[in-house]
Amino acid sequence: MTTSARALVHIVVNGTPLQVPAGTSVAAAMAQQTQGTTRTSVTGEPRAPLCGMGVCHECRVRIYGRTRLACQTICAEGMWIYTDVGTAPGSAAQ
Repeated sequence: MTTSARALVHIVVNGTPLQVPAGTSVAAAMAQQTQGTTRTSVTGEPRAPLCGMGVCHECRVRIYGRTRLACQTICAEGMWIYTDVGTAPGSAAQ
């Protein structure tokens, strides 16, 4: 398969549909978003992947109701991803 014919995977990030090439990590998909962040800290600061190998845990997202590391998770067809991990209690989750 050539690069131009590469299959796309359809995911949803905080309710917004997104298409990414098959084999893309969730962290790479999140980097394509306008914000480029994966979560908000409890103090309201935006967070994004730092190490890219699962050590820093800055790329935590919620997928299928579980907290996952975006840099260690490959996008799957129909996956719903939420960036409300770390949101302060009582604040509006995205």
